[in-house]
Amino acid sequence: MAADSEPESEVFEITDFTTASEWERFISKVEEVLNDWKLIGISSGKPLEKGVYTTGAWEEKSDEISFADFRFSITHHYLVQEPSDKDGKEELVEDALPLPMQDLLCMNNDFPPRAHCLVRWYGLREFVVIAPAANNDAVLSESKCNLLLSSISIALGNTGCQVPLFVQIHHKWRRMYVGECQGPGVRTDFEMVHLRKVPSQYIHLSGLLDIFKSKIGCPLTPLPPVSMAIRLTYVLQDWQQYFWPQQPPDIDALVGGEVGGLEFGKLPFGACEDPISELHLATTWPHLTEGIIVDNDVYSDLDPIQAPQWSVRVRKADNPQCLLGDFLTEFFKLCRRKESTDEILGRSAFEEEGKEVADITHALSKLTEPAPVPIHKLSVTNMVHSAKKKIRKHRGVDESPLNNEVLNTILLFLFPDAADKLVDGFESRTSASAGNSSRPENEDYNLFSQFKSAPSDSLTYKLALCLCMINFYHGGVKGVAHLWQEFVLEMRYRWENNYLIPGLANGPPDLRCCLLHQKLQMLNCCIERKKARDEGKRGSASDRSPGDTGKGAEHSGDNPDKEKEVGKSWESWSDSEEEFFECLSDTEDLKGNGQDNGKKGGAKEGNKEPVNLKPEGRLHPHGKLTLLHPGEPLYIPITQEPAPMTEDLLEEQSEVLAKLGTSAEGAHLRARMQSACLLSDMESFKAANPGCCLEDFVRWYSPRDYIEEEVVDEKGNIVIKGELSARMKIPSNMWVEAWETAKPVPARRQKRLFDDTREAEKVLHYLAVQKPADLARHLLPCIIHAAVLKVKEEETLEDISSVKKIIKQIISHSSKVLRFPNPEEKKLEEIIAQIMSVEAIIARARSLKSKFGVEKCENEEEKEDLQRFVNCLLDQPEVSVIGAGRGPAGSIIHKLFVNAQRVRASLLCKTLVI
Repeated sequence: MAADSEPESEVFEITDFTTASEWERFISKVEEVLNDWKLIGISSGKPLEKGVYTTGAWEEKSDEISFADFRFSITHHYLVQEPSDKDGKEELVEDALPLPMQDLLCMNNDFPPRAHCLVRWYGLREFVVIAPAANNDAVLSESKCNLLLSSISIALGNTGCQVPLFVQIHHKWRRMYVGECQGPGVRTDFEMVHLRKVPSQYIHLSGLLDIFKSKIGCPLTPLPPVSMAIRLTYVLQDWQQYFWPQQPPDIDALVGGEVGGLEFGKLPFGACEDPISELHLATTWPHLTEGIIVDNDVYSDLDPIQAPQWSVRVRKADNPQCLLGDFLTEFFKLCRRKESTDEILGRSAFEEEGKEVADITHALSKLTEPAPVPIHKLSVTNMVHSAKKKIRKHRGVDESPLNNEVLNTILLFLFPDAADKLVDGFESRTSASAGNSSRPENEDYNLFSQFKSAPSDSLTYKLALCLCMINFYHGGVKGVAHLWQEFVLEMRYRWENNYLIPGLANGPPDLRCCLLHQKLQMLNCCIERKKARDEGKRGSASDRSPGDTGKGAEHSGDNPDKEKEVGKSWESWSDSEEEFFECLSDTEDLKGNGQDNGKKGGAKEGNKEPVNLKPEGRLHPHGKLTLLHPGEPLYIPITQEPAPMTEDLLEEQSEVLAKLGTSAEGAHLRARMQSACLLSDMESFKAANPGCCLEDFVRWYSPRDYIEEEVVDEKGNIVIKGELSARMKIPSNMWVEAWETAKPVPARRQKRLFDDTREAEKVLHYLAVQKPADLARHLLPCIIHAAVLKVKEEETLEDISSVKKIIKQIISHSSKVLRFPNPEEKKLEEIIAQIMSVEAIIARARSLKSKFGVEKCENEEEKEDLQRFVNCLLDQPEVSVIGAGRGPAGSIIHKLFVNAQRVRASLLCKTLVI
């Protein structure tokens, strides 16, 4: 046992004192960061100009270091300065006072309004802060604080860095720092003391001077005079009779009979509470010497009225409640609702009794019946109450979402022609609708194309405003569902009675607008086609003969302006219901077109085709072209207009064509589906120009595909010879096949390219199944469009440059977001937040103008100064008052404090820089 224990006694532990400790590693990391940021060596610079801390740009860069397992963030704060040649020469000066210490003694930037707290307290242009990385971490013990101070002292000595280095101690909300700055032969320690309550002897200047002199411990007697800067800050919270100028809306007037079209056509604007909560007045004595003034517990020379410098800042209310913002927010909430209109109003609200409103099947069956089905004649005024009556059957009268008075007012605003029940009132509706297309265009009016909303004078735009108003004031989502139900019933009534929808531009759907607006335009196109066809039937029912068509064509030829009005020919069409076919699929249409026309024309073409020799469906002579072979004048035929399409129909069509594939058969079928309009035009051309050939049609329809060149004939004369282009000569060319298939059938006897009945029922069904959330998503671009126009209108009254920039940003942002379907909710919320911020800025400007009496000022020069002063208060953190308490703005501020009677009690803080 003894022998075994001898080797163990010889083993000893080796302690390596060269291994770095955690403390040394921490110091090394601090030095490494200072080296990376190039903060080592002598710092140099020139004295800063007054106000540069406010107007200059501050930047910061951060890194992360750790002491053992405790993480710290190290941040370099500095004022961006332009390098100058003088800086290089100043580096050669030995024993110069470090730049941070020069900043401490400089009195040009004692009270910067917007800067880091260390900048306000010490006036430094550059410093480094080490703070716990996590928000909930803190350096609380004195030993840890001393350890960190020792670390930064060693790091500063090793690197020669002259930039002050601070350590944040205690909890972050206390903003308590200790630090150090080293220079050649000099060192500055930064210390802070937090007191719960200031001792009475240190409230005044005399007590503070005593403690300052005792801390310095200067051996010189007498002490040199002490320089100081003093600022007294007062706060005004009670405005008393200075109300903010926004008047809340009159709810009774909105509900009552005073609601007019202008009320429902405009969005509200303004703050519901004062957007300015406090006014801070800072009275400053920038350069004082000890002994010039007296300030103790008995007497004080620091009278704010006599202060040489005044500056003002306003404290803005956090997220003030504003009308336009509330409207937008509440309407945006509709987009998140899940209920259908049936669930909101009850399914009984949509149940139809009797034959008041038929379903789609019955509506389509009316076309095949020999006589028109008598439609229940509901007057437009009675239509206003139709949904209300249905709801009353199952609910109490008082439970209806919208009362009759409000509903009447809204519908008359949307449909101003509803007030006139006479037939001649319909003519005024037509002219009013056509007037929209000649609206003078300007930047604001064309915003709808950027936002993909609707023109500001359109029915869709007005409907969006009304629904927004209803959602906020009259029943919320139930009121929206009720109004939408009435709107859909009005659309069906107008379709069945051939009443054009007002507030929509003529022509096919405008793809620049929202889908709902396109649907309404499509319905208007259907109504226009149906009305023209019905009037044509009535006009030709009394006297109809084969010669009438030719006379009409000859008469129309007198007006060459109708060359492009190819769709105006429906009035001359036959009234025979058998001549119109229910639209089948696109391929069946093309396959059956030639056969049907052949069967119908067979009886007429039996004996040497005598009917074909007679032209039909002529609009007017071309004027320049003649037929190649007979040499007769070429007549432009009356053709069918191509079917108008909305963007969802175009998308469906493109999907169908894409599914046909890339095979030869698929490509051929795709070409035939796309040539329905071409085939119709060819048949019309053949009917109007008997004996014509394909070259004649191409010369009129596609002149670029007919190539003409000058050649010399046998007699030596120069003649013009023409032929079809190369693409027209390709084998199995679709144009050639369509020409061979086409029969000479005028447009009035062709199958309709556009089945207005089917398309109208599809639109009405689409409108009926829309949920309030779907409706809100359709109309949200219109609401944002209206809100932008509203803030632009209000901004022109105030002329605030910063608001102009924000509005441009809103328009740019909105045009990118709203251009595509189903935009992200987050991006929509950002747009609404931007609009709300603009509304708050304008409300603050009006509040300040009211408080400072800008509009009441009679002197134009003083009025301009006050207006400039108010605009600066909105944009800048602190604004100097010209003339201090003796200037026009200063006298108004003095009156505000005097009227509040809180001049002495409102002293917020007393700041001295000694």
